Amino acid sequence: MVPVGRLVVLRSIPKAELVTAMAYLTIPALLGPVIGPPLGGFIATYYTWHWIFLINLPIGALGLVLTFLFVPNLREPHRDPLDLRGFALVGPGLAATMLGFENIGRGVLPGVVVGALVVVGVVLLGLYVRHARRVAAPVLDLSLFRLPTFRASVAGGFAFRSGIGALPFLLPLLLQLGFGLTPFASGMTTCAAAAGALLMKLTAAPILRRVGFRQVLVVNTVVCSMFMAVCGLFRPTTSHALIVMTLLIGGFFRSLQFTSLNTLAYADIGSAVMSRATTLASVGQQLSLTFGVGLGALMLHATLALRGGTLGADDFWPAFLGIGLVSLLTLAFIVPLPRDAGSELAGPERASPAPALRPQSET
Repeated sequence: MVPVGRLVVLRSIPKAELVTAMAYLTIPALLGPVIGPPLGGFIATYYTWHWIFLINLPIGALGLVLTFLFVPNLREPHRDPLDLRGFALVGPGLAATMLGFENIGRGVLPGVVVGALVVVGVVLLGLYVRHARRVAAPVLDLSLFRLPTFRASVAGGFAFRSGIGALPFLLPLLLQLGFGLTPFASGMTTCAAAAGALLMKLTAAPILRRVGFRQVLVVNTVVCSMFMAVCGLFRPTTSHALIVMTLLIGGFFRSLQFTSLNTLAYADIGSAVMSRATTLASVGQQLSLTFGVGLGALMLHATLALRGGTLGADDFWPAFLGIGLVSLLTLAFIVPLPRDAGSELAGPERASPAPALRPQSET
């Protein structure tokens, strides 16, 4: 659903207006993190957890109605055949790898099963990489990583999103297990980050037009990583107002990072491969969030294994520091970009006459 919905926008919006469009596109998605934690915490605290899943039914029905009413039935001018062999390799390969990684150190599955999952998954993914080089239309077109802007957004963004993906896992655990808050109180606190993200959507486009993608991403990566790491300093005695303010400001800058990364991915993508680009970008985003949860859990388990005992507030700082350092790895992909990378996306103020790159499959 995510790549198809994004493709509808990309097909309908000129590149010069893409930053603004992507900012508005994510506002509804950000309402979920604002409403979700308090609502989920309220349900878990005062009712039964089953309703957390049941409320998806009316929301899904509403989504179907709105789709039929407002989404145009766009079709690709040329439809490539489905890469069944590639799908049979990459689907189980990704599933096995991520399932194995998420269960490292948890004790839910036997160690030999976890090891087998990771090994089988990595082997299948390796076979897929070889397969993708030999077919004209692979299910995931890895040749798109030859484009510096796409590589920086998806591969570089993977590190940043992994850190972000760990936050919704680590913060509620810290607030509930470390501070003794109820799920409802925890949800009311963590939704501050999403509220800050909503505020940034109104200013992202002007900032990118004035400063440029590369400069924004370099500085913002450092700022966001610091805000992630500083969460490890929270203690039960920390002022609640200070915690909320830290999450609010951190969410503000993370939103700018997401808008910049999501838009930069399509700076040099031609229309012929736009569908492949949205698919690969969405897969990378979903994997990074899953990887982040597994990474956060692994760091917590490592801390417990070294210190022993039960999980307390003092056990979380290594995990928060770790995800902050992982997010900094994004700089390795952003710094090499030219200063005017993505300038045609920011509008006429920063437009550049340089021709856009195109993947070899288009020529």
